[in-house]
Amino acid sequence: MAIKLRPRERDAILQSLRSGVTPRTGFQYIQVGRVKEISAILQDINRIADEGSAFKLVVGDFGAGKSFFLQLVKTIAEEKGIVTMTADLTPERRLQSTNGFALNLYQELTHNISTRAKPNGNALNSIVEKFITKARLLADESNRDCEEIIKELLLPLTDFVGGYDFSSLILKYWQAFDEGDTDTMQNIIKWLRGEYTSRITARQELNVRTIITDASIYDSIKILSAFVQIAGYKGLLVSIDEMVNLYKIPNVRARTANYEQILRMLNDCLQGNTKGLGFIFGGTPDFLEDPRRGLHSYEALRSRLATNSFAMMAGVNDMSGPVMYLTCLTPEELYVLLTNLRNIFAYYNEDNYLVPDEALTKFLEHCSKRIGEAYFKTPRNTIKAFVDFLSVLEQNPELDWRNLLGSIEIKEEEEALGSEISSMQQENNDDISINQATPKDALKNISESSEDSDDDDALTSFTL
Repeated sequence: MAIKLRPRERDAILQSLRSGVTPRTGFQYIQVGRVKEISAILQDINRIADEGSAFKLVVGDFGAGKSFFLQLVKTIAEEKGIVTMTADLTPERRLQSTNGFALNLYQELTHNISTRAKPNGNALNSIVEKFITKARLLADESNRDCEEIIKELLLPLTDFVGGYDFSSLILKYWQAFDEGDTDTMQNIIKWLRGEYTSRITARQELNVRTIITDASIYDSIKILSAFVQIAGYKGLLVSIDEMVNLYKIPNVRARTANYEQILRMLNDCLQGNTKGLGFIFGGTPDFLEDPRRGLHSYEALRSRLATNSFAMMAGVNDMSGPVMYLTCLTPEELYVLLTNLRNIFAYYNEDNYLVPDEALTKFLEHCSKRIGEAYFKTPRNTIKAFVDFLSVLEQNPELDWRNLLGSIEIKEEEEALGSEISSMQQENNDDISINQATPKDALKNISESSEDSDDDDALTSFTL
């Protein structure tokens, strides 16, 4: 049967790939390889659906396909009936903070909460209303009051930190729903998303004494996990990408506090303290392995996230542990990927192919000569270049692909790594300048820098 690809879906895929970002739809058209990784993740997803818990750290170089893989896992989880929450860490979004950065992350997660019926986010209203519908059906079947049923269903939530206020607001949502009070319903969703910044305002509008803050986001995620299961879903999967932003935090205490939050999540999941909850993070090897700033700088995490020594001796990856290293795409898999991209351009019509099979082989050879093995270790730039290549041929059919191929510039994925190296070199230069100064000047420099910066790392190499 011929594959039908809608123009809107085709354009969305190609625009995302040309920009070097992960497309939100159309994974079935471009997914290749990763068989072992997907099999391992399926076990974790099934464990979550079976009232278990899971923790996975996906590690790969810049451009290796971490974001695409996390998006693929999100889609698989939703097909299994699991609610997903996704977000990217930034300098203003962290797992732990005292200045609103952790709350920013929670707001982004709740904004992107998705289900199979609403895969593009903003599904919190639908989840709450599904719970209300379930309660009404149970009330009709048992000839009991719906409010009484809701109280019984929400009773397990009172065992969680902050669960009493959460339960009272869900009950208030039903009352507002029954009365047609849309303002109260919107205010409750606002509270659930962590968008109240003043306890006074929350108390005036909803009569609750607490709000979601930096210190309570993890407890709120656990309550949400329990609630979605009561509502009829299989569990909750929290997917967070760009974890390297924690590695970039200059302040040692702030960075350690975020690592302690990761440790708390890891312990809860691996010890079975949570049910129907899973976490999947995407990070670089430096974020994990750097002994000075990475997760391995925190002893408790280093022991828990250590690589299986037997797997290392055998030269294989242990996919069952908390850390999953993305394996490289083989040249054959990359060839299949380029074939898929050519099919997308042609709407899966062979008569509309812009280049023959020979061009795919020549393109891979061209990449291999330009950047070596990196063209399949970190394939993002290779894919982007191939999409640009076909785009030019599509707009200018009179061009010969052979002449065009030699002019394509493909660079190794090094921008982010270069910025990290520059940052580290700057730190080393600063340390050297302190070491070379006189004791009096050095103490003066330290005093001035401590007033302007929170970077405690600057003190680690201070000598007189």
